[in-house]
Amino acid sequence: MLGYIFNFGWLYDLIKLLVENVFNLQMNTRLGESIHFFFYDSIKIIILLSFMIFTITYIRSYFPLEKTKKIIEKYNGFSAHLMASLLGIVTPFCSCSSIPLFIGFVEAGIPIGVTFSFLITSPIVNEAAFAVLLGSFGWKIATIYVITGVIIGIIGGIIIRLLKMEKYVEEYVYKMKAGNAIIEEMTQKDRVNYAKEHVIEIVQKIWIYLLIGIGIGALIHGWAPAELLAKYAGPNNPIAVIVGVLFGIPLYSNALGTIPIAEALINKGVGIGTALAFMMAVTALSLPEMILLKKVIKPRLITTFVIITGISIIIVGYLFNWLL
Repeated sequence: MLGYIFNFGWLYDLIKLLVENVFNLQMNTRLGESIHFFFYDSIKIIILLSFMIFTITYIRSYFPLEKTKKIIEKYNGFSAHLMASLLGIVTPFCSCSSIPLFIGFVEAGIPIGVTFSFLITSPIVNEAAFAVLLGSFGWKIATIYVITGVIIGIIGGIIIRLLKMEKYVEEYVYKMKAGNAIIEEMTQKDRVNYAKEHVIEIVQKIWIYLLIGIGIGALIHGWAPAELLAKYAGPNNPIAVIVGVLFGIPLYSNALGTIPIAEALINKGVGIGTALAFMMAVTALSLPEMILLKKVIKPRLITTFVIITGISIIIVGYLFNWLL
């Protein structure tokens, strides 16, 4: 019974009744499958998304930017990269936050490599992506995704540190002195209200991307030719992962818009690694984020960041295709 509840079996059956009795469609038809996919995924993802955003935001209330900087400052070497990547999980995942985060970390004296461990992990791994992955693919893939996202952040940051690329940060960033902000203590009531407000704020911002992604996924689910997709983007195609990453870089979206598409592609025979590599590329290497970062770092460092992260994502994609 608990499995039926937590695996959303009740919702699947409810939407099935809606499709068959309200829309008068059979589930084994293309239109019926697409409509069921759209309503089922939309409601399921919104429920999971709200729960995960509330939970992680509550945890995040204990780690404001100033405190996050102070925590990372205490670590050195590998442990600093690990801590930066782990803290990246519970930080805002909007690419527009990359510049103030970058400046804040550099101003605090945190090494560039450690800063990039944070910046790489933060957009890839967040509560929203985890919630949608959990609802679409289950605990196994969602957990592996989180672990690989952290590993990518650690490896990327370490390589950038070893390359000693501090000189490719714009000079004005080093000259900025923001000072130490006062860390305000929050009561339990404040934290709960903060989490609730953040749920509303995030859902209002991303619902359109979510529905567009689910809509595209529904079309793929109902009409995309499974045999063709499996042939050219299946796990047996040696360049499918690379193509998925290259297609993902120019796009502007977030994980919420791409995960439903990835789910539909996987259901049609596309390799899990290929679909998830595409999603990672969109979230971590999107062209708009690179344009934003160009304001604080020079082209050579941006290029290095893209190459390191891109290769790491490709490796992870092939690993997913091999393991799953």
